[in-house]
Amino acid sequence: MVNMTMAVPKELHDIMKKHSEIKWTEVARKAIEEKAKELEEEKRQWMKHAHTHAIKRGWSEAHELFKF
Repeated sequence: MVNMTMAVPKELHDIMKKHSEIKWTEVARKAIEEKAKELEEEKRQWMKHAHTHAIKRGWSEAHELFKF
């Protein structure tokens, strides 16, 4: 696993300290994971959509569109 450091506003940090029973790193990890999965699903949907339209237009190298 890779370590990451992040900054939060002092006001937020003060609230987080009041709730030390919460594993804040786990909260952050889950939020990041959910967002990353959401982005990958959006990308997958766009790729599927573009690929379908490319095939309809006879573009044989449609996969080249997705090298990003």
